[in-house]
Amino acid sequence: MEKTSRAQTSLSSYNNSWYKPGNIFKQVAWHIIGRITINTYLPIPMFFKVLVLRIFGAKIGSNVTIKPKVNIKYPWFFIAENDIWIGENVWIDNLTTVTLCNNCCLSQGAMLLTGNHNFTKTSFDLIVKPITIGDGAWIGARATVCPGVTVHSHAVLTVNSVATMDLEAYGIYQGNPCTFIKTRNLTH
Repeated sequence: MEKTSRAQTSLSSYNNSWYKPGNIFKQVAWHIIGRITINTYLPIPMFFKVLVLRIFGAKIGSNVTIKPKVNIKYPWFFIAENDIWIGENVWIDNLTTVTLCNNCCLSQGAMLLTGNHNFTKTSFDLIVKPITIGDGAWIGARATVCPGVTVHSHAVLTVNSVATMDLEAYGIYQGNPCTFIKTRNLTH
């Protein structure tokens, strides 16, 4: 261990006993059934994926497309409105609520991360904050949305970019951390 007079991380003092994501039996059942029905390459019909998610407490609207190998940590913290696309290998690490608003798109390999750790505490405390992806917003392939971020209406987070702050409506953002690049102009 490094000799220093400064405070050091002590993972032995980590305690997230305050965090209660739900009944342990429900969690185990989801872990098994979710792997078979949602987080799989098996050609499971869309209506069945939606049904399973609803049974586990997800609030899902109409015309929601869920591609193969999607990981949704806790469906009871998942809200998907209408006309949504969730691409292959998307990871929704929802320790708290993730809301996908109408007509939004999560491209292949996108990650929505609602949890992080307080790196200023020696105990490395767990932090959870909700994520909202607004109407018509697009999260590009392999892009990451961090805890507490709201991606406002029709904003775009480009490929491999990382959102650590809210994205304004109709803005196109790129980089790590992402920065505003230009305004999204939609045509008919």
